[in-house]
Amino acid sequence: MRYIQIFFLTIFLLSNCSLNSTQKRVTESKNVSSDSESSLSIDEYSIIQPGLPGQESKRIDALMATNIAGASFVKADVDFLQGMIVHHRQAILMSEFAENRTNNKSILDLADRIESSQDDEIDFMENWLLDRGQSIESSMSGHMAEKGDHSEQHLNMAGMASPSELKELEESESTSFDKLFLKLMINHHDGALEMVKTLKKFPGNSYDPNFDEFVSELINDQAIEIERMNAILVSLSEDPRSNLKAGLFDAEESILNMKLVKSLKKPAGFFDPNNPKGKGIEKKQAKEEESKEKTTEAKSRALRWPILSFANTDMAFRDNILIAGSYHGFNIYEIQKQGIPELISSVVCPGGQGDVSIVGDILIMSVEQTRSRLDCGLDGISKEASPDRFRGLRIFDISDLKKPKQVGAVQTCRGSHTHSVVSGPESDGKIIVYNSGTASVRDEEELESCIGNVPGDKRTALFRIDVIEIPISDPSKARIVKSPAVFADEKTGALGGLWEGGDHGDNTQETRRTDQCHDITVFPTRKIAAGACSGNGILFDISDPYNPERIDVVTDVGFAYWHSATFNNDGTKVVFTDEWGGGGRARCRAWDPLDWGANAIYDIVDNKLIFKSHYKMPAPQLETENCVAHNGSLIPIPGRDIFVQAWYQGGISIMDFTDSSNPMEIAYFDRGPIDDEILITGGYWSAYYYDGYIYGTEMTRGLDVFELTASDYLSENDLKLAKEAYPLVGPNVFNPQQQIPLGWSAGN
Repeated sequence: MRYIQIFFLTIFLLSNCSLNSTQKRVTESKNVSSDSESSLSIDEYSIIQPGLPGQESKRIDALMATNIAGASFVKADVDFLQGMIVHHRQAILMSEFAENRTNNKSILDLADRIESSQDDEIDFMENWLLDRGQSIESSMSGHMAEKGDHSEQHLNMAGMASPSELKELEESESTSFDKLFLKLMINHHDGALEMVKTLKKFPGNSYDPNFDEFVSELINDQAIEIERMNAILVSLSEDPRSNLKAGLFDAEESILNMKLVKSLKKPAGFFDPNNPKGKGIEKKQAKEEESKEKTTEAKSRALRWPILSFANTDMAFRDNILIAGSYHGFNIYEIQKQGIPELISSVVCPGGQGDVSIVGDILIMSVEQTRSRLDCGLDGISKEASPDRFRGLRIFDISDLKKPKQVGAVQTCRGSHTHSVVSGPESDGKIIVYNSGTASVRDEEELESCIGNVPGDKRTALFRIDVIEIPISDPSKARIVKSPAVFADEKTGALGGLWEGGDHGDNTQETRRTDQCHDITVFPTRKIAAGACSGNGILFDISDPYNPERIDVVTDVGFAYWHSATFNNDGTKVVFTDEWGGGGRARCRAWDPLDWGANAIYDIVDNKLIFKSHYKMPAPQLETENCVAHNGSLIPIPGRDIFVQAWYQGGISIMDFTDSSNPMEIAYFDRGPIDDEILITGGYWSAYYYDGYIYGTEMTRGLDVFELTASDYLSENDLKLAKEAYPLVGPNVFNPQQQIPLGWSAGN
C-alpha cells in the first residue's frame, strides 16, 4: 500500500511540474507580438515568418504559426460568402416585386420560396462570418451601398441582374413579368453555381464541415430551383413543341409544314425487349441519398446506363437502298413507293459509332468503342492489349444485300468516330477516305506506332487525321497511307497550333482543344472541305487529297465542340454545328443561350470564312430531353439554301438560310421526351433529304419518314423541283460527309 501511495504522489508531482511549465510557455507565447519590433520570450527557439524578398522577417507566436498552416477557412471562403450575401439580397429584391405584378400562383409560390430560403441562408452566412471575426460586407458592396439605389445589387458577380434589367422587371407585369422574372432568376441561380465553381478552384476551400455542408446544399437547391423555373418557363411558351407528353411509342407529337409518312420501330435483335427504352439500372444508395430531392440530371446520373448498345446512328443511301448505322451494327432497307423503307437484312457487329458510307458495292463503317472485336463477336474484350480488339474502319462487300460480308479492316490509333469519302474509285481503282478518330490513343503494345500525349513527341496520334486507301479489287489491303498533322502551327511546326482549349473570356463557352476533327465534309468538285474540328472550324484545300491544307480557321466564343459541317449546293456557304454537352445533355432549355449548342452560318468569300449568324431550334425543351444541334442535309431547291437537321429530342427543324444573316425556321417535327422523370438519351441522330423524302434515325425509337407539304415558305413547285434534283457527278448516292452538287433538267 505504501508503494502505491509513493507511486501516485510521484505521478502527481511530475504532472504538476509539466503543467506549470506548459502553462508558463503558453502564457509567455501569448505575450509575444507579431510585430517585428516585439521581443520573443520563448526560451528554446524563435518562430519566424519571412516577408517579401528584401523585407525584414518577423517573429510570431505559436498560435499564429499554427493558424497559418491549419486555418479552418481561407480568404476565398470569406470572399465567397460576402459576395453570396449580396447575391442573395438581389434575389430577395426581385422576389419582392412579384406580389404586386403577377397573379400567377406558380410565380408567387416560387417568389415566396426564394425569399424564405435565401433569408435563412443569409442568416447562416452572416453568423459564420461574424463568428470568425469577419465583416459581412465586402469593401466593394459597402462602397456601392452608399449610392442608395439598385446599383449596389449589381456587382461583378455571375448571374447578377443589371440596374436596367431590375428597372425593366420592376416596370413589367402579368405574363411579361413572369417570363422576365424567370429568365433573370434562372441566370441568377446559375450565377450562384458559377460562384461555387470559382470557390472550388482555391486550395483549402470549404474546410469547415458546416461550411462544406452549406455549399453542398446550395448547389443542390439552386439546381433544383433552376429546373422548376425552366419547367414554368417552358409552360409559358407559345410554341406547340413545348411540354409535349412523354412516352416511348405514344409520346405527343407536334408538326408544321411536314407530313409523317411512316414510323418504323427497330428491327428484332436491335433493341432489348426487356428494356426497350434503354433505361439505366438503379444503383444502391445510402438512405439519406435516397430521400434527398434531386435534379433530373442528378437522378439520371445516378443510374447505371447501357453503353448506347442499340442506339441508331447515321445513314447512307444508294439508288433505292438505305443503310442505317447503329452501335450494334447496321440495317439495310429497300425504299419502296412513297419512300417507305422495307428491311432486307440486319448485320450485327457491335462497337459503335457505326457511321456508314457507300461506294458501289462497298460499305464503310466507323468503329471506335474499345469493346469492339475484329470478328464482330458479341463476347466483348478485356481492357488489356489484345489483337482481337478492333477500332478503325470496317469494310463490307454488300453486293449481296441479304448477306453482307466483312472484307477489310483498317486499325487506327484513335478508332474511327466518323469518316469522309473523298474520292473514288479513281482510275487506279482506289477509294480515298479521311478518318476522324476522337477517342483516346490506344496502347502501343496493341498497335505499333500509336503514341499518346507524350510531351514533345511529334509522333503522337493526336492532332492528326488519317488518309486511308481502299483498293476496290482487294479491300483487305486497305491501309493508312498518311496521317497529316492538319492543326500544326505554320511557323513553328508545333502540332497543336490552333485552339488550345478553355474559355474565351467572361460569359463565353469552354471550348475543347483542337486535337481532332469530329466531321470533315468534303466537296470534291470544288476541291474544298469543311472541318468541324473540336475547337475550330476549318476550311481545307483538298486539291491534293493526300495533303489537305488549311485555307482559313475560325473560332466562336459560344461553341463548346465544333461537330459537323454542311455546304450549300454551290459551295459558297457552310453551316457548322456545335454539340454542346456531347449530345446526351439537355441544352435547349428555356434559359440556354441561343448561340450555344447552335449552328453558325458562314459565307465563303475569297477563301475566307465570314461569319453571318447563328441559328438554334427555337422551341424550349425540358430537362428530360437531350437536345443540341446535330446532323442534317440540304433540301435541293434552285436559288434557295434550305437545311433539314436533327436536334436529338428537340426533334427535326428545317432552316432557310438563303439570307445568311437572317436564318429562319420554316418547318418542324417533334415528340415528347422518352420518359417524364429522367433523361434517357434519344431523339434524332440524323435527318436527311433523299429523293423527295426526309429520313430520320431515332436513336431509341427507330426510323421515321417524312414528306414536306406546301406552305407560305415552300410552294408546290419548290417541292416538285426538290424531288427532281439529281447528282451532277457520279451515281445517285448520298454519304453524310460527302457533298455532290445537285442539278435540274434544262427546263427547270
